[in-house]
Amino acid sequence: MRRRQGLREGFTTGTAAAGAAKAAALLLLSGERPATVDVPLPGAGRLTLPVAEARLAGEGAYAAIVKDGGDDPDVTHGAVIGCRVDVCPEAGPGGVAVEGGAGVGRVTLPGLPVAVGLAAINPAPLAQIRAAVAEAAALAGHGGGLRAEVTVPGGEAMARKTLNPRLGIVGGISILGTSGIVRPFSHAAWEASIAEALDVARALAHDTVGFSTGRRSEALLRRQLPELAETACVQAADCLAFALGAAAGRGFRDIAWACYPGKLVKMAQGLANTHAHQGDMDFSALAGWCREAGWPEAACRAAGAANTARHAFELAKGAPARAALAQVLAGEALGHMRRFAGPGPRLRLFVFDFDGTPLVRAGTRPRSRSG
Repeated sequence: MRRRQGLREGFTTGTAAAGAAKAAALLLLSGERPATVDVPLPGAGRLTLPVAEARLAGEGAYAAIVKDGGDDPDVTHGAVIGCRVDVCPEAGPGGVAVEGGAGVGRVTLPGLPVAVGLAAINPAPLAQIRAAVAEAAALAGHGGGLRAEVTVPGGEAMARKTLNPRLGIVGGISILGTSGIVRPFSHAAWEASIAEALDVARALAHDTVGFSTGRRSEALLRRQLPELAETACVQAADCLAFALGAAAGRGFRDIAWACYPGKLVKMAQGLANTHAHQGDMDFSALAGWCREAGWPEAACRAAGAANTARHAFELAKGAPARAALAQVLAGEALGHMRRFAGPGPRLRLFVFDFDGTPLVRAGTRPRSRSG
């Protein structure tokens, strides 16, 4: 597939499932064993996929597509997404019943776009699979009902490396994809996962949400807030503004954020997204904050010429100086967090040193809308 900003794009589990379903339907209804299959993408566009396997299976047919995540670091890259298609009069004339089999997760908690008890096949890929099977039926002149069962060998093991267990999706991976295409390192993909996790937390009646930039900072936050449920923890990575706005918009009254000094400097700068590609570190501003924290002038100048935020913090003369700088940065960061979250929620910021030692715990109370 084409490259986007130097990175190769891939396709989603939903697109792979649609391809497998169409290939199986073509084999079942027309006897054709396709080497490739052309599938519709959600919204618009089409994509041609190589078929890894297609065979008759009893009274039905089975086909498989190997998921290609492109250059995205996706645990489902290389997964075999299979689908068995059978004639199913119960689906009604022209109807397509879609189900999840082995390796496809099942929803057990509210708040997701799929109802509790159903296979974790999101609405867009569900429609995509139905459309792909319907195309095969039309090509073969079949007007009866069909049943498509999506399977993922090893899907349960893959799911342990995803957020599915936390979201209450058990037994396998989710079949996902709003566009059908995987765009490497996509912030939109992160934002979608944040929104989904927040929907689950809200459906479980959590009033507090704990954001972190990754697994380590999440573990440290939960040590500070042992009452925080696992389902109320969301790894927001660099999506500062989006996560805060999404949580406030869903009515969370208390928002905690955990980070390390590197991200804290970006937050103090007021960047909506703290990824390295979204904005450079402002070391001149950092030098000024070092002065505000009471650092000696020589250390402030050295911090202004540092290579990284970590390097700058390592120039501190002892733990009190590091904590003082973190306190100044936290004050700046909280002001921008309030701007992103609006006046409603309480905001708390937990900053940890690179070795996990707590540096700062700061916060602000909700503001009245009149200011």
